[in-house]
Amino acid sequence: MANGRVAAVSLPADRPVAHGFLSRALLWARANLFSSWLNSVLTLVLAYFLAKGLISFVSWAFIDAIWSLPTQDTRPCRDARAESACWALIGERNRFILFGTYPFEEQWRAALAVGVFLALYGLSTVRAFWNFRLVVIWTVGLAAIGVLMWGGVFGLAYVEQEKWGGLPLTLILATFGIAFAFPLSILVALGRRSAMPAVRMICVTYVELIRGVPLISVLFMASVMFPLFLPEGITIDKLLRAQVAIILFAAAYLAEVVRGGLQAIPKGQYEAADALGLGYWRKTGLIILPQALRICIPPLVNTFIGLFKDTSLVTIIGLYDLLGAAKASIVEPRWVGFGVEAYMFISLIYFIFCFAMSKYSQGLEVEFSRHTKR
Repeated sequence: MANGRVAAVSLPADRPVAHGFLSRALLWARANLFSSWLNSVLTLVLAYFLAKGLISFVSWAFIDAIWSLPTQDTRPCRDARAESACWALIGERNRFILFGTYPFEEQWRAALAVGVFLALYGLSTVRAFWNFRLVVIWTVGLAAIGVLMWGGVFGLAYVEQEKWGGLPLTLILATFGIAFAFPLSILVALGRRSAMPAVRMICVTYVELIRGVPLISVLFMASVMFPLFLPEGITIDKLLRAQVAIILFAAAYLAEVVRGGLQAIPKGQYEAADALGLGYWRKTGLIILPQALRICIPPLVNTFIGLFKDTSLVTIIGLYDLLGAAKASIVEPRWVGFGVEAYMFISLIYFIFCFAMSKYSQGLEVEFSRHTKR
């Protein structure tokens, strides 16, 4: 402002103004892909190879693919093995891949259990249910899943846990793993920051011990070594042992994520809570912990996604989860050599679940961060 007048601000005449999506895309490409002759050459070369690879994949996976076989003979698939995919494998073995060794005539129950899981996940994303009603809904839903999977009531045939497999087993391991590991991780994270030396030492030892070994070792100990220490005549189901191992393993990693969020809270927040006269648990539950969890949403979800994929490791202890069922489906001599199609099928299932978790967490992060923006 000069002499009581506001100076006019002028924009450069050569400043590009983008109109519409196409204009913005062209400007971005010019700035990032064709900013120099070297970048232009590299962009064109990479585009050529990407286009060539994409065309070959589409031709192999869709255009020239074999979707069904009129007979039990797989020679048409073997004759065209290099040029086309054989999705007839998925058409014939999809029920085994999805439900494992669950009795064939009872697989509708396993499919309905998967539907209940998906409904519970969907309701959990609705903010209106973020209250005591959600606990009731999950309790009823899990009870229904137990009735469907076990049976033995309401005229349903009993199915022992050794026959559970496929996608229901993967969802059970991942869901209960996350549900129990998350609150345990919060307690461990708080314990690592406790002023009591004994509590802090126990939590530190637990976290460092679990994080120092791979999940395969924990599963092996739970499946093979742990039963050796039980009194004679006492046995614990293999699925339960694997579930506990996954919970303990995930809790150790989640605890470090939560502890990072707690350390990111400014000291003034603690002092303000103390000034209000709040006790430790009220201060932690109402002020500190909500802010810490909001900060660490990305690494938390990253750990959740990793845990969902790590459930495939239970194959080494004889549980036929989604990956284990897919491996077993190609052991049959007729389908030996067609593992690519089976692995691509389950990869798509894993991708759908992991992508959904990722996108939801991004929206949750944006929503919880609105009040921090100025």
